[in-house]
Amino acid sequence: MPDICLYFQVHQPNRLLPCDAMPRGGSLVHEDAAMNAAILNRVAENCYLPANRMFKRLIHRHAGRFRMALSISGTAIEQMERHRPDVLESFQELVSGGGVELLAETYHHSLAFICSNREFERQADLHLEKIEKYFHIRPRVFRNTELIYSDAIAAKAETMGFDGVIAEGVERNLERQSPNFLYRAPETARIKTLLRNVRLSDDLGFRFSDPTWIHHPLTPGKFAGWLAKSPGDLVNLFMGYEIIGEHQPEGTGIFDFWENLPDAVEDAGLQWVTPTEAVDLYRASRQYDCPLLTSWTDRERDLSAWTENAMQLEAMSRVHDLEKEVLAANDPELIHAWAHLQTSNHFHWMSTKDGADGSAHSPLIPYQSPSDAHVRFMKVLEALQLRLRLIQENRRELCLT
Repeated sequence: MPDICLYFQVHQPNRLLPCDAMPRGGSLVHEDAAMNAAILNRVAENCYLPANRMFKRLIHRHAGRFRMALSISGTAIEQMERHRPDVLESFQELVSGGGVELLAETYHHSLAFICSNREFERQADLHLEKIEKYFHIRPRVFRNTELIYSDAIAAKAETMGFDGVIAEGVERNLERQSPNFLYRAPETARIKTLLRNVRLSDDLGFRFSDPTWIHHPLTPGKFAGWLAKSPGDLVNLFMGYEIIGEHQPEGTGIFDFWENLPDAVEDAGLQWVTPTEAVDLYRASRQYDCPLLTSWTDRERDLSAWTENAMQLEAMSRVHDLEKEVLAANDPELIHAWAHLQTSNHFHWMSTKDGADGSAHSPLIPYQSPSDAHVRFMKVLEALQLRLRLIQENRRELCLT
């Protein structure tokens, strides 16, 4: 029977102010702090705090046999620092108790890899520094934004010193193979790829609370039975942390399910492992060819959620075109503001895949429409460019004097 590997993504993006509320004159204060705080407070009370308490209790109750992994973005940590330090302390307490592995990622939860190798490396290093500062851990496994992955990303993660990398188990690439093994990307020598089991992960992440689902209500025993019958070495259950208590409220029974799942897994004769433990335990027995970029988003499992329309492409191109000048300015505040604009959510909020007017778009979008997201983004970009010009002019004047 396979081992079970559980990982959750923890991420909070920074929402932008309405255009008429943005300060003028090249100010870099453009984030809607009130909205960020309100959303973080809600998610903290519904998910982060109760889920952290629950998993800390489960790890203790099962004497460390229950284990899991978290990937916490740099922007999420920043928001906790600013608005809810108690939540950050809650994550620190959970990790310090043992049984929780932390993963590496890009600090700003960005799409940097597809635009700039230099910026991708810079953000990965920044994230490692942030994780070491608060948790005193150096992650060994890398998880790119939204599980964006390709053969090239696996190779890059290997050169950066990681032992494992996480990806979506995309059916068109698996070619009827099971995702429940460790894989190796072409042209890599050492790093191992862990593939998300899409069906079983989405049973928990999306279908659990759907009353029309044929398997509703899902019980821990039923799910553990599915796990036990799964072929292969390892079932990777990867999902967003907010599915517990936020996207699926307490009234759905989601907390009761997770409270009892470790017992059901043990009763089924299964054991939990973290991603690094899986990398150490199992050999990469098969090759996973993924020449094109994939992700865990939407049915297409590609990058169309961020790159399918002109607004998204313009915004992405404009912000990354500034890389050389922004980094050369050597202004920490400017660099940080510029990097915040790379967060993948900004481009996702511009998506029109669910309707050109955004009327059928995800309820998670914080603005009135995709075009509103684009206008706000471009307004902030203008302010950033003005700040950059002011820095450059001041430096020229200093040189002349």
